[in-house]
Amino acid sequence: MHFEQQVYNNDFSAKMLRQLTTSPDGKTIVFNAAGFLYKQELPTGTPERLTSGMDFEFEPSFSPDGKFVIYTTWSDELRGAIKRTDIKSGKTITLSDEKGFYYSPQYSSKGDKIVFRKGSGNDVLGYNYGRGTGIFIMPAAGGTKTLVSDNGIKPSFNNLDTRIYFQSYTDGKKALKSIDLNGANERTHFTSQYANQFAVSPDNKWLAFNELFNVYVTPMINVGTAQDASAGNKAIPVAKVTTDGGTYMQWSADSKNLHWTLGPKYFTIDVKNAFNFDGATPKTQASSIDINLTLKSDAPTGIVALKGARIISMKGDEVIENGTILTDGNKITAIGKADAVAIPANAKVIDVNGKTIMPGIIDVHAHLRTSPDGISPQNDWSYMANLAFGVTTSHDPSSNTEMVFSQSEMLKAGRMVGPRLYSTGSILYGADGDFKVVINSL
Repeated sequence: MHFEQQVYNNDFSAKMLRQLTTSPDGKTIVFNAAGFLYKQELPTGTPERLTSGMDFEFEPSFSPDGKFVIYTTWSDELRGAIKRTDIKSGKTITLSDEKGFYYSPQYSSKGDKIVFRKGSGNDVLGYNYGRGTGIFIMPAAGGTKTLVSDNGIKPSFNNLDTRIYFQSYTDGKKALKSIDLNGANERTHFTSQYANQFAVSPDNKWLAFNELFNVYVTPMINVGTAQDASAGNKAIPVAKVTTDGGTYMQWSADSKNLHWTLGPKYFTIDVKNAFNFDGATPKTQASSIDINLTLKSDAPTGIVALKGARIISMKGDEVIENGTILTDGNKITAIGKADAVAIPANAKVIDVNGKTIMPGIIDVHAHLRTSPDGISPQNDWSYMANLAFGVTTSHDPSSNTEMVFSQSEMLKAGRMVGPRLYSTGSILYGADGDFKVVINSL
């Protein structure tokens, strides 16, 4: 199959919306797109930046009263932090007490504490300030943090604020566990071979999980032996609520509705009607709305003359000695011998004598690594290395769908620097794991 690709438009619709969260009153959403956080009034408001900051912003979460949003930030120079923004005024303060790698901040039910994870870094972001890792609790206004567990990811409080749920491993399987606030009395609630996200409802009565790209709902088990979080579990009711897949599951404040996203679509389903207990009543289908975020494409301005270079024009075997290339914005307007190209008086002239200029290289099979933990660097070393070797367009046929398309949009918007990036996303892979693709029909 062949699909036409428009290389450049003045603006574009953001498709890879990530980490969406819904306000407690259900009227506002905040999400990550192209590196920054945006807020939108539901259902048809216009998305706008949550802040005016220059650090990249990730993983937003509302306070229980809906007045604040906490989130993590990343700066290549200053490293990571946890920040809090007033949803109305935009006033922002830093809550974390040191540089580091921060993930998944969540408020307690009372709103007086925040739980989060501090990581060690990776080969994309680096490892400086990666000590002192684990799951921590700190006061909602910031201050001294207290270690709760030295392992686990994606922590959240239970409804009584007496325990912390988190994701870990048990016997080689993913596991949803909990511990008390002292890090003791660990319990394993669910294990799963293929699930990669767990979301416990605020009333702790339901669990949503993502298995092989689809979202399922099942009753939450807080006592007894661990249950299997799987579509095939026959011991407890399990309902599939997605049609084409979904991610970033989160619950309404009253635990009645489950939300998730798929690209620029925001889905909602009434959980009590998602099950078909009597075998006759039709299950409720999820409703959806489109999130229409339009971003301006990055492009240079002004007229530039590159004068005096050897030019490989790609017109047959033509090589122009002592040539000039004239550009206006992001378009080449003239190529030829220096004495044949008229340079406007308002052009910026760059002397490139002794240099050779050729069209940028298109790498049709490239693997440009993305950060494995969802945080994009402001300057990606693999992008810079490709540009240094003349690669200006890349196609990555096997990458993390979420990260590669998010960063492709960051490149379009000028928020990262690198080759123009195309991809097919995650590989359609048959090997066993939570990334495998099951072909249901052809």
